[in-house]
Amino acid sequence: MKSILNDLSELVERNVITNNTADIIKQYYQQKQEHQPNRLLTVFGVLGSALVGLGIILILAHNWDNFSKGLKTMFAFLPLVIGQAIAGYSILKSKNQSWKESSGTFIFFAFGACMAIVSQIYNIPGDLGNYLLTWILLGLPLIYVLNSNTIAVLSIVFATYYACVVGYSFGDGSNPPWWYLVLLIGTIPYYVKQFKADASGNISTVLNWLYAISLAIVLATFIDNNWPLVFMMYAMLFGIFYNLGKTKPYEALQLRRNSFSIIGSLGIVVLLMILTFNVVWKEIFREQILVLSQEWYISMLLFIIALLLLFNSIRHKKNNKFNLFQFAFLIFAFIFVIGGTLEGLGVVLSNILIVALGLFALKIGADSMRFSVLNFGLLIISTVIICRFFDTNMSFVLRGILFVLVGIGFFIANYLMLKRQKCLTNQS
Repeated sequence: MKSILNDLSELVERNVITNNTADIIKQYYQQKQEHQPNRLLTVFGVLGSALVGLGIILILAHNWDNFSKGLKTMFAFLPLVIGQAIAGYSILKSKNQSWKESSGTFIFFAFGACMAIVSQIYNIPGDLGNYLLTWILLGLPLIYVLNSNTIAVLSIVFATYYACVVGYSFGDGSNPPWWYLVLLIGTIPYYVKQFKADASGNISTVLNWLYAISLAIVLATFIDNNWPLVFMMYAMLFGIFYNLGKTKPYEALQLRRNSFSIIGSLGIVVLLMILTFNVVWKEIFREQILVLSQEWYISMLLFIIALLLLFNSIRHKKNNKFNLFQFAFLIFAFIFVIGGTLEGLGVVLSNILIVALGLFALKIGADSMRFSVLNFGLLIISTVIICRFFDTNMSFVLRGILFVLVGIGFFIANYLMLKRQKCLTNQS
């Protein structure tokens, strides 16, 4: 704000704009600042609410055995009532967003505390998975009632935890967490609203990363007995991510805000890197891949979604430049099918594809003058070379020479890019 005011003064002094125009601009920014929530106040409000809630629980826990059942039940619901009263006051009095975020966070944790305490008082049986599911379902409406970014983030994080508890063997069982999908879908309307309002905003970026990371973590929980198809499922998921990241609204974002492109490209590279080892294909070859299994249906569904996103991305592109990363999931599916029937061929094709992706990343980095993408391509090729050290009979001298060459390659590529960038800057 200060820099804008200084610029306005300078523009008025040099007769670029009139005093009247400067006053209108100044008034606009002042009104805009008044309507924007104080981010620092919001952060401390949320943290304060969480700490107050935990403090109350600890104080009550210290004297818990001395209370009667009725008093215990009253204390269980008291934080919830207080939180709802503050939230109602915030809505009725049109308080700023910091009030709503703080009260929403307090209510969210009050739900969890209330259920846990009531269950303990009356010895209500249950498991962690059902407890988390009920907690999140109760908290979801708060996202829309209070227009709360914090509750949206907490809902996705807790939904991911719920899926891990239910779906992985270290939890209360090993069943597909189908309710996770319902919980995630419950947050999407709010995400769409925020993304349309400000696609490059902080909350949109945070939610982009949370959705991508959450889905990547949870997908493996839907694996039953047909484990080799986990590679196919993840390849299709990363294909969805990358092609989603190349659609019009996401492609316009800065790379660090486009989590889908980053995780999609990185994920497919990691998968292919694993499949460049012969021992992995031997294990896959030993297993009988069951068609029409749960994993097969999920793979096919993800494949169709990725294919539709690919067609949509190509249809709306103006330059129609070929992007190998967008087609990587299709090539991966072909390699997986061929490699599962012909032992040894999968290793060769995986190595060829990952090297091709590395070279393509180099080309994208060089064309767009992006050092991060250029070095990503160099890193892919370097990692393939390093991985081959472990499964080939190569002398230490030759390995050392290759390491030196890889290091020199990094230096030369970055030096040439920097030199080209300086030349273009001088020309302009």
